[in-house]
Amino acid sequence: MYKQLIKPILFLQQPEAAHHFTFGLIKWSFNLPIIKPILHALFRYEDSRLEREVFGLKFSNPIGLAAGMDKDAQWIDEMALLGFGFIEIGTLTPKAQEGNPQPRLFRLPEDESLINRMGFNNGGVLGALDRLKTRKSTVIVGGNIGKNKVTPNEEALADYLFCLEALHPYVDYFVVNVSSPNTPNLRELQEKEPLKNLLFGVKAANSRYPNPKPILLKIAPDLTNGQLDDIIEIVRETQIEGVIATNTTLDRSNLQTDSQKLEQIGAGGLSGKALGKRSTEVIRYLHQQSKGAFPIVGVGGIYSASDAIEKLEAGASLVQVYSGMIYEGPSLIKRIKKGLFHYLSK
Repeated sequence: MYKQLIKPILFLQQPEAAHHFTFGLIKWSFNLPIIKPILHALFRYEDSRLEREVFGLKFSNPIGLAAGMDKDAQWIDEMALLGFGFIEIGTLTPKAQEGNPQPRLFRLPEDESLINRMGFNNGGVLGALDRLKTRKSTVIVGGNIGKNKVTPNEEALADYLFCLEALHPYVDYFVVNVSSPNTPNLRELQEKEPLKNLLFGVKAANSRYPNPKPILLKIAPDLTNGQLDDIIEIVRETQIEGVIATNTTLDRSNLQTDSQKLEQIGAGGLSGKALGKRSTEVIRYLHQQSKGAFPIVGVGGIYSASDAIEKLEAGASLVQVYSGMIYEGPSLIKRIKKGLFHYLSK
């Protein structure tokens, strides 16, 4: 029903407006007493064979919601009803910021992909705390953290530590995001020495808690093999718990979308089906070159069970969806879990 009826209506709206309309409707309708049991029946698909234990956390299934969909922790309980095994909020920054000017989110229907230049728009980490404190579901929640646009890179660690300290009691793991292409100069923090210093600082602050949380690093798909080798070395040296591969790409090659339309859209990170192959390549390279030394969360171009299985076979322990939800609808999660169950049962 989603692809035949709901999606065509949503795609008549501007993407960001459609996003807010859809999730506003979800927030309202999912909390109606009559709706919850219907959703439970429609989307529930659980089996012990889908469970995973990764970086010390037990996941009911390996399918997660990627950061960016629920930046401000507004819809955790509603997304849990759709059957996700974990939900990643953010990217959150110390201070609220509007992000880049609109329009900043664009559909590429010919490629079943998206381009965004959101720019870490969020209400600030402190604004998310009340919602995290009052959430009802027990789904695993990750906190994706970043720096404010106005914070110079040499002062970035303070921003990451502010977010870590605010969120620490309320999330199950952290993601250090230095790979968004939409915050000026942020990706410079992926260079070897700045990244090591940042991760050592985050890891040290985290270790002072009686219950340290897993720390993951989210990387760009545009890194060279040499840079990926550096990532493997950095993970080993800093002893962070894992990597999320990958964020959005700046690459525009092999797209079906008209080049003039791409030029009109301009800058931004590309996600969706067009990213699928490259994200799998990065996962496979990290897994093989590190000899499986750390868990990898695979994200990029997951629109079906076979896409998720491809990521897992390449070396991912968990996967996340984002653009696939927009193009395939909420039933995608159950379809992936069913396909994965049959794959594991062979």
